[in-house]
Amino acid sequence: MRWDGISEFVYVADYESFTRAAKELGISTAQVSRQISALEKRLNIKLLYRTTRKVSLTEEGRVFYQHCRGVLDGLDAAEQAVSNLQSKPQGRIKLTAPVTYGEQQLLPLINDFMVQYRDIEVTAFLSNQKIDLIDGGYDLAIRIGKLSDSTMMAKKLSRRTNFVCAAPAYLEKYGMPHSLSDLSQHNCLLGTRDYWHFIEDGKIDSGKDADKEKNLRVSGSVQYNSGHSLVDAALKGLGIVQLPDYYVQKYLASGELVSLLNNYREPEESIWAVYPHNRHLSPKIRLLVDYLAEHLV
Repeated sequence: MRWDGISEFVYVADYESFTRAAKELGISTAQVSRQISALEKRLNIKLLYRTTRKVSLTEEGRVFYQHCRGVLDGLDAAEQAVSNLQSKPQGRIKLTAPVTYGEQQLLPLINDFMVQYRDIEVTAFLSNQKIDLIDGGYDLAIRIGKLSDSTMMAKKLSRRTNFVCAAPAYLEKYGMPHSLSDLSQHNCLLGTRDYWHFIEDGKIDSGKDADKEKNLRVSGSVQYNSGHSLVDAALKGLGIVQLPDYYVQKYLASGELVSLLNNYREPEESIWAVYPHNRHLSPKIRLLVDYLAEHLV
């Protein structure tokens, strides 16, 4: 009897919806509601705030959820461990990732992964929009930078660095910026945002002091939502660009682009694998995440 209502409560907390929890559990919404009401009565504690538009956890509910989630995860792990003794990873993985990072870094590695594990299939949707994993039925997302969704599991895979750079021909004609204020005198090649990221006082300290991070508004004659097109514009001497390392590394190495304002470079951004709680124990998901963490640089 102590287990009655636990799964229903955890699923409602995960999905913030009685209807979605009922669908995932394969039972009626009314049954989910009855089980949770009985659980609250047994505990003599209100676990959820219910309105016509939203379901959320009470303070007591959050504490209870953390413990119950751990118990269910442990049970899943025990069942999976026994299953793994007699089976190998197989099935389809549905994932999403940023477009350019996915094309250049991620999907080639996933192709290598699938050469080794022929029984795993992958569906990848590349988008620069933040996609809801639960609503979209995704097993996994690759995200860059700070994470905001605390309801998901996450594992750090790698990191990236943004470089400010320009072609030698541009610098010979217009000069080299030595401080952030100098950028106002230069043609800055813009992406989807009209600001760039920096460390304000020119001291890189692993990003521990948030007040040193600065978003500097810049302007110029070009604005593209394509990193490759921005690189091409920079190579042709049209202006200064700020882009992640995987766009510009080979041009910096060849001397076709010159790195600028290095003392003001922001700390490295983390690259994460993000997945729902109920996906992280799947052998195929764990295997892929571990593979990416080992091979991404």
